[in-house]
Amino acid sequence: MTGRAPDGPVVDGVTAAVYTVPTDAPEADGTLSWNATTLVLASVQSGDTTGTGWTYGSPATADVITGQLADVVAGRRAFDVPAANEAMSRAVRNTGRPGLVAGALSAVDIALWDLKARLLGLPLVRLLGACRTDVPVYGSGGFTTYDDASQDRQLRHWTEELGIPRVKIKIGESWGAAEDRDRYRVAHARRSVGDRTELYVDANGGYTGKQAARMARHLDAHGVVWFEEPVSSDDLTGLARLRDTVLPDVAAGEYGYALSYFGRMLQAGAVDCLQADATRCGGITVWLRAAALAEAAGIQISAHCAPHVHAHAAAAVPNLRHLEWFHDHTRIESLFFAGALDPGGGSVRPGAEGVPGHGLVLLAGRAEPYRVR
Repeated sequence: MTGRAPDGPVVDGVTAAVYTVPTDAPEADGTLSWNATTLVLASVQSGDTTGTGWTYGSPATADVITGQLADVVAGRRAFDVPAANEAMSRAVRNTGRPGLVAGALSAVDIALWDLKARLLGLPLVRLLGACRTDVPVYGSGGFTTYDDASQDRQLRHWTEELGIPRVKIKIGESWGAAEDRDRYRVAHARRSVGDRTELYVDANGGYTGKQAARMARHLDAHGVVWFEEPVSSDDLTGLARLRDTVLPDVAAGEYGYALSYFGRMLQAGAVDCLQADATRCGGITVWLRAAALAEAAGIQISAHCAPHVHAHAAAAVPNLRHLEWFHDHTRIESLFFAGALDPGGGSVRPGAEGVPGHGLVLLAGRAEPYRVR
């Protein structure tokens, strides 16, 4: 049975769980290193129907879900997801919305969209309205901790085994202190993937402006067409200056925790392609609005990480460039959920099987060994 009010099903309750999965090797980017990834799962119940959403971040995110957001959402009409999103946003005003609070809000919003689609018996992309059947993906990993063999093996897996024609590696090692190794790894990556594969790099804000400009010449010489966060994503002036002077496309936006951030980034002319992360920015509700802002500015959008969260929304916008097939997240999502998508050939097809919601179902037996809360 579905919990129902006279005007439709209602949300009966919200719960959260935390899972931490060790990485399969030491990982680092330009400015951070880690040895585990934490998924915080939000579950939203209406009668016998459950919607799930998740974010990646601190275990404390679960406390925000259960302690501050659950009561705000419970009892609301399950179909009115934007109203629930707005109510949650107002409820955390004094807590401070950016950061893990935004992650909590995002996970619940994603779960609400999944719940609504399941209640209606529709794949989420059909509920949102499809613009495309195929969503292009790019392989993402190439951590600065990888040796030559590890980097080569991962890149060849994406390109030769899966047929993905776009790949990305991390550079900016040690906050830009290893420029020579960055250059070497870019050249090595190009040798691994050949001339027909689009090669991307991500500095995670590790360079100064001058460093990024110097590195861009090397990137162009090796056919790199995507330069992500060459400087801090908070330095909108620096991003805009680089965008005007370098040949690779400048991309940023993954640390946008609210719609206004994307508005400022676009107004500054800071990016050639806007990145947004539905697990951080306010869920699918806000991600779709960010895509609309980008479209109005004549800019494409790229979905950052958490590919199974983004796939259906990505298929619903006309200005999509691609979806990030991030190594850590695809490994966890394929382990924890039935219904994982197949990126073979360089794209995924969300909703193709007709399964309601985002199409993923938690495999509790697989996930439980990694549960920490």
